[in-house]
Amino acid sequence: MAIIRIKDLLLRTYIGFKEEEINKLQDVLINMIIDVDLSHAIKNDDIDGSYDYKVITKNIIALIEEKNFKMLETLTQSVLDEIMKNKKVRLARVEVDKPHALRFAASVSIELEASRNERE
Repeated sequence: MAIIRIKDLLLRTYIGFKEEEINKLQDVLINMIIDVDLSHAIKNDDIDGSYDYKVITKNIIALIEEKNFKMLETLTQSVLDEIMKNKKVRLARVEVDKPHALRFAASVSIELEASRNERE
């Protein structure tokens, strides 16, 4: 088992349903925990059996930058779904923050989790 953490991926996207949000790029901050079976890759120092976190990060960046989202929940689920496409992933947890969403708070966040046995 290996836990990969991708921390503080800061992206800009269209998110919201209020008039003042629809046409305004806003920051989102994404944190991911990805549980992957890398035992073979680690034991054999073999990159073929590894998990390419650079690829998943690029895919998530493209997903976030190319779509508009009404809800933070939908954005978070989309990121989680993208991670779970890889069959090596056993469990993933995604938290997405929307900074400055509330006047007196640093951010609002949604956290979602999925495991392979949930999806099969």
